[in-house]
Amino acid sequence: MSAGAPGGNRLFIKKSIDQIQREASSHHLKRTLGPLNLIFLGIGCIIGAGIYVMTGNAAANFAGPSVMLSFVIAGTACAFAGLCYAELASTMPVAGSAYTYSYATMGELAAWVMGWLLVLEYGVAAATVAAGWSGYVTSFLKDFGILVPPEFAHSMIQSAADSTGHLVFSVTDNFNLVATAGILMVTALLVIGVSESATVNNVIVFIKVGVLIAFIAMGAGFIQPENWTPFIPPNQGGFVYGVQGVFRAASVIFFAYVGFEAVSTAAAEAKNPSRDMPVGILGSLLVCTIIYIAVAAVLTGVVSYKELGVPEPIAVAVDRMGMPWFSFLIKVGAVAGLTSVMLILTYGQSRVFYAMARDGLLPKAFAVIHPKFRTPWIGTIVLGTLIAVASSLLPITILGDLVSLGTALAFGIVCLTVMHLRTTRPDLHRPFRVPLGGGFVSARARVLVSALLAFAGLAVFRFLMQSPWTDYGAIIVVVVALAWLATSWRDHESRYWLGTAPMLGILFAAIMVVPLIEDIVQKALAGDTIPASILGGYLVLGAAIYLFYGLPNSRLAKGLDILDDSMLSGPLEASVHGSDERR
Repeated sequence: MSAGAPGGNRLFIKKSIDQIQREASSHHLKRTLGPLNLIFLGIGCIIGAGIYVMTGNAAANFAGPSVMLSFVIAGTACAFAGLCYAELASTMPVAGSAYTYSYATMGELAAWVMGWLLVLEYGVAAATVAAGWSGYVTSFLKDFGILVPPEFAHSMIQSAADSTGHLVFSVTDNFNLVATAGILMVTALLVIGVSESATVNNVIVFIKVGVLIAFIAMGAGFIQPENWTPFIPPNQGGFVYGVQGVFRAASVIFFAYVGFEAVSTAAAEAKNPSRDMPVGILGSLLVCTIIYIAVAAVLTGVVSYKELGVPEPIAVAVDRMGMPWFSFLIKVGAVAGLTSVMLILTYGQSRVFYAMARDGLLPKAFAVIHPKFRTPWIGTIVLGTLIAVASSLLPITILGDLVSLGTALAFGIVCLTVMHLRTTRPDLHRPFRVPLGGGFVSARARVLVSALLAFAGLAVFRFLMQSPWTDYGAIIVVVVALAWLATSWRDHESRYWLGTAPMLGILFAAIMVVPLIEDIVQKALAGDTIPASILGGYLVLGAAIYLFYGLPNSRLAKGLDILDDSMLSGPLEASVHGSDERR
């Protein structure tokens, strides 16, 4: 049992590190994933929508040829967050990832918010990727003379820009059966078992990486250097080109880096998580960042960036090379790549819900393990069905930004978690530690360093992005810092650990988040309230679920240990307790 129902503020009760580590040794999921599986897991998710779809849109709408710099910025942000993920994953190798880390750091309310953001990051992202996947599959089948009726390959809700550039949504008679079929196929594979699906994923990764390397090698000979001039097109207002566009494009392609975080959700099924998780996270991130930059260089060198605002930018570049056979090969790689993305996103979402259900914040059905396949089969089927429905109804427009927003917020919280655990549990065994140093400081020094970090971020927004909102941000930072300093002034004994890598991770996460939020606010003030409405409605729904189910059913608040098999129903209740997971 846990220590009992915690006292203090009910919304901020925290799960102890000891409890989390015991979960790691007593869960009922099979440990079948090695370091190479984890690297391929990350590559399988990272290389997909970002390289086949988002790269072209980011170049055409925001950055031009300088989208290569956007990948450097986004990759740097992910590197610092990846180091923090690696330390936490090696220390707390349990299902749930950032959700579990938040539970240990900032309490139950923050954990629920994180878990709900991860639904946006994984579940909604899987639906949007499925919609893109359907386009490549339809084109692929067309090459064999199989024509899919348009009404079965497009979402019911369609979006288009009007004369003022605002998005207009309309309801049609379409129903994307192709996307639905893709998600249901992935769901069935995940129900069968992780080791089986990991094997399929490894094959897919080999195919799509090979195709991209071939694109880089063959496309290099077709690069026209004049397409890179100007490298950073002049700003045309807002986030359209210029330095502002480079940062805005970084926030767009940030969507594609969800892959290495999906690796952390697999910690409970890694053979040796303390060793394998850092290798899987950082290895997949490094490989994919290099590939991204190389593909972006060839893509913008072969075709003018103004022509890349299409769903299949790489196919456009290959057509420009005049090699139809290679265009067919690219479609094969796209189908494989987007298939693996759907696989990993749906996988990650089911494991987050598994962890939340074990904590009592979601119905226990999401934590029921299949007696044969040893997977959370009911939750996987329910999620797969919901994702399939969403993919058939919703367009890709806007959702990519919302996914990036959830990803960046998750990264920032994870970086904060590392510093919190270094402060409260310096004795904790950490097989992997974030590099670049750090140390303990006083309460007052912590406030001053945090304020300096905030002002550094504001300086980036002011001088590089020319954001009109920095004055308001500076006022907020001063007010918060003074209030925080006043409450900490008499604290002469407390010491807090501050690390270079985690603080840089928080700074870069803010650089990813602020342009997104600013863009959403500007659109809302200009009359386009759709992005803000979607985000606001989603948060309200999450609050309602927590208020009416999670809050009264939290096992931690009741003083219950989630390791109690009462969380598992039916004959599985007796059979899995203490069973050999490799049997």
